[in-house]
Amino acid sequence: SSQPALTNNRLSRAGLPSSVDARSLSDNLPIVLSHLRSRRAAPETLSSAEQIADLNAERVVLIRKRDEALQIRNECSAAVGKLMRDSRGEETDEIQSVKAKASEAGDEASRTEERLAQIESKMNALLASLPNLLDDVVPDGDDDSQNQRVSQWGDVDALPARLGWTPAFQPLWHDDVAANLGGWNSESAVAMSGARFVSLTGPVARLERAISSYFLDLASSKGYVEVSPPLVVSRTALEGTSQLPKFENDLFKIVPESHTCNGQDAFLIPTAEVPLTNMHAGQILEEDDLPISYCALTPCFRAEAGSYGRDTRGLIR
Repeated sequence: SSQPALTNNRLSRAGLPSSVDARSLSDNLPIVLSHLRSRRAAPETLSSAEQIADLNAERVVLIRKRDEALQIRNECSAAVGKLMRDSRGEETDEIQSVKAKASEAGDEASRTEERLAQIESKMNALLASLPNLLDDVVPDGDDDSQNQRVSQWGDVDALPARLGWTPAFQPLWHDDVAANLGGWNSESAVAMSGARFVSLTGPVARLERAISSYFLDLASSKGYVEVSPPLVVSRTALEGTSQLPKFENDLFKIVPESHTCNGQDAFLIPTAEVPLTNMHAGQILEEDDLPISYCALTPCFRAEAGSYGRDTRGLIR
């Protein structure tokens, strides 16, 4: 038989959504694996997808087994009622046998339900670890050096020309500029808070406040609603915005002895996106109410494990 045509060196996603559930993954495992390989996924990630397919197959069998056991229990319960009426309440050997069969079927259904719950929990954890499938238009490549430029806005030479920069001029990093202004105090901040923290003082602190106010005012003038959201959120909130489970090592977790969010693990927010998005968690929004536009200024608590300072001098986004 002929091999299916490839799109950018992988099987086409066709009508599949970018994020698949266990059933869709099982029904389209070759496509999912093809996309994971195109994303240069680790062997453990490929194994997770295959485990989900295996667990889903077991789940289908167990559901049938549970339903059959429940049907037997219900039939036996009905039979016991009829036999009791026929025997005028006397518990005969036949009634005891049917009762035993009903009890055995009930126990079998309960054991199967427990195994199903374990499988569901395992599948959900594995599914949460998988990245989205790629759009068919995304080119194949090993790293960002093989990216394709789709569009470009603006003129990269306009600012240097307007400011009169010579070819030999090298602009300073943001922290160097702040230090030269006497407003960048990293040593005292690190001494009290550890790595990745800094104190801004004087004109640099005022500049940060001014820039923040400017952007909030600008967003508000464009129709965005300003929000001052909570800085602590639950595990569920972070799962809903896909920060968990992938980025758990980059989050600041609050010890449960100090605080929990309605019984769940609590975390400091890594971005305002998390509380803003979760303002509508679990809601069904009317199309006429869209778009809903929010803006917020918050600290962004990120450990950035293993990447702080690399290429960015601590400036993320």
